[in-house]
Amino acid sequence: MFRYILNKLVLIVPTLVGITICAFGFVRLLPGDPILALAGEHGVSAERYEVLKVQFGFDRPIWEQYFRYVWNVLHGDFGISIATHRPVIGEFLTLFPATIELSLFAMLFAVVVGIPVGIFAAVKRGTWPDQMLMGTALVGYSMPIFWWGLLLIILFSGMLHWTPVSGRIDVQFFFKPVTGLMLIDSLLSGQKGAFQSAFSHLVLPTIVLGTIPLAVLARQTRSAMLEVMGEDYVRTARAKGLKARRVVGLHALRNALIPVVTTIGLQVGVLLAGAILTETIFAWPGIGKWMVDSIFKRDYVVVQSGLLLIALIVMAVNLLVDLLYAVINPRIRAQ
Repeated sequence: MFRYILNKLVLIVPTLVGITICAFGFVRLLPGDPILALAGEHGVSAERYEVLKVQFGFDRPIWEQYFRYVWNVLHGDFGISIATHRPVIGEFLTLFPATIELSLFAMLFAVVVGIPVGIFAAVKRGTWPDQMLMGTALVGYSMPIFWWGLLLIILFSGMLHWTPVSGRIDVQFFFKPVTGLMLIDSLLSGQKGAFQSAFSHLVLPTIVLGTIPLAVLARQTRSAMLEVMGEDYVRTARAKGLKARRVVGLHALRNALIPVVTTIGLQVGVLLAGAILTETIFAWPGIGKWMVDSIFKRDYVVVQSGLLLIALIVMAVNLLVDLLYAVINPRIRAQ
């Protein structure tokens, strides 16, 4: 197992090198000048422009800027934001709990609804419930996040007034964050109505962000269940007279979970990518909105370091998913 983990970690190195090159080059392909964007409508004199260019290191050759950036990252320095003059890693850690909270609830929503839907569709294969559920899943997968989010805001916030439009909690509540997770912090604050407010703000973003992973999980679970339900050991379990619920839940589902767990791991990247649009639509103060704002400001340091940090998180989750295989199926551990 240790050798397996070591091999995985070795493979991460060239991936990270490729990500740094892509992130570093991507932001410099964006039109606009970060110094002029920082100056705003008032502009900046030619002398001041040259001073800022030297200060931020933009006067050096592009290859030197890249290697200096990589060298600093290897020493734990992800740079200083051009716009806010604060360390990028500090801003990331401050905003990341908001994205974590939204992503966790979106994934929980996708798993709790998607896997049972997939199992039910597999058991009812070929019937109208199966066709209806898979058709709905296909529509959910094809739904543009920005359109779906605006539609739910118009319906539930604008017409029905059931949920708030944006933010994480009502402005009337103010308390010092402890964990950065609004639901937990609102409980710890002891303020009446704070938890309900935080939860109501979380509902619509969770549904919007979790819709695509839900659809993917439902279709993947159905496909995996149909494959294992035709295996000999499942037919043997049925021949022994075991209840259908036990056959499906114990014998079939456990073996069908391998591709489902893989799909869950892959959806982490989808959630973080979808969080960019979701957080922008709902004014959710997480790393997605932070990245979008930084792109508009041409904040090169934030964009390239933010992409690298997100990539590290996705790769760590994928490594964890690989290790979970051994827990789900002991035969994989033996191999």
